[in-house]
Amino acid sequence: MQPVKPAPEERPAEPLTEYVQRVNRRVREADRRRPLVWDLLLSGFWVMAALIDASDGWRNIAYNTDVPGGLVVALSLALSVPLLWRRSHPRAALLLMLPAALASAWSGAALQAALLQLLLVHHIALRRPLRNLWWTVALVVTPTCVTVARYGDSAGSWNQQVGSQLLAIGAATLIGITVRTRRDYTEALEDRARRLETERDQQLRLAAAAERARIAREMHDIIGHNLSVITGLADGGRYAAAKSPERATQALDAIGSTSRQALGELRRLLDVLRDDEQPHTQPELAPQPALTDLGQLLDGVRRAGLPVRTTVKGHPTLPEGRQLTLYRVIQEALTNTLKHAGPDATAHIDLSYGTGGAVALTVTDTGRGGPAPALSDGRGLPGMRERTSLYGGTLEAGPRPRPERGWRVHLHLPEEVPQ
Repeated sequence: MQPVKPAPEERPAEPLTEYVQRVNRRVREADRRRPLVWDLLLSGFWVMAALIDASDGWRNIAYNTDVPGGLVVALSLALSVPLLWRRSHPRAALLLMLPAALASAWSGAALQAALLQLLLVHHIALRRPLRNLWWTVALVVTPTCVTVARYGDSAGSWNQQVGSQLLAIGAATLIGITVRTRRDYTEALEDRARRLETERDQQLRLAAAAERARIAREMHDIIGHNLSVITGLADGGRYAAAKSPERATQALDAIGSTSRQALGELRRLLDVLRDDEQPHTQPELAPQPALTDLGQLLDGVRRAGLPVRTTVKGHPTLPEGRQLTLYRVIQEALTNTLKHAGPDATAHIDLSYGTGGAVALTVTDTGRGGPAPALSDGRGLPGMRERTSLYGGTLEAGPRPRPERGWRVHLHLPEEVPQ
């Protein structure tokens, strides 16, 4: 017994609406690629239909069957050939048809090719301002009025003839307006989609730029501070090498640990900035520094040779973002002191915590003072102000008033506004 072959899978029947839409898309694509060929095909079809009617069929509805055959053929061509320009010049094509339509009505031939004027009415409603419809209706109705006036009762009543013509014109106009409305709506949706896509790309670029600026600011704060500490340790170790080799060894150890820390931070930041899509190892993650890390920061500054005292009032109950802002401002202020205050300078940090996240910070030093350090990269003090403004705070930086010497940085963050 032979095994029974499984029946081939049957494709589900395509819904009629999807089939019609697919055919419509193909027709539109063909029309878009070769508009002249499409116009020639449709115009040729209607010319052939008009000539077939002109051969003998026109006599079935004519009011005068004695019209010469040559005139009937000429009128049929005059009523069908102008359709070739129905899309580019519909008004001119309708005016070209008008003499033939009037001659057909006056002679009594009543050629059905005159109904092709409705195609031009459709294209005028589709492609031209709607104010053109008033004179279009007058042109199309005029031959009908001539027929009724000339042939009287045999052509039917005015209400019957003119009313039927107006209904046909209204149907052609309504179809044209409907297609036009749908086309305009589709174009508006496509334009909106393009603008939304452009706006989305712009937002992504702005977000990437903002993130890179944030990372650059973090790099400046971290690497700049660590390099300043390393510089201070190196200077101190050089002076201590001759008198106290043990102190020089401690300075070298501190330089090694600080440089390794800076290198780790740099690697993490550069890993974030990578644009390539090649798989790479997951970078070591570390939390953003907070006020609990302030002791480690101050130890490094003290090892670099800058004595730092701290005064804290109140209890810190700040969110992570505000803690990071305070940490970075203290770090930047102490870095500037290491760079510009000179030897024998000291620093003092005064932290005062209020309610609702309010905090006041003052960092002073006893250095040389003077004007603000020139920063061509837009970071440093501007970066401190930018961080402070994120929370609606204020930051003041400048020389201490005489007779005191040194530099003063004062930050104030107001209470958090409940969302």
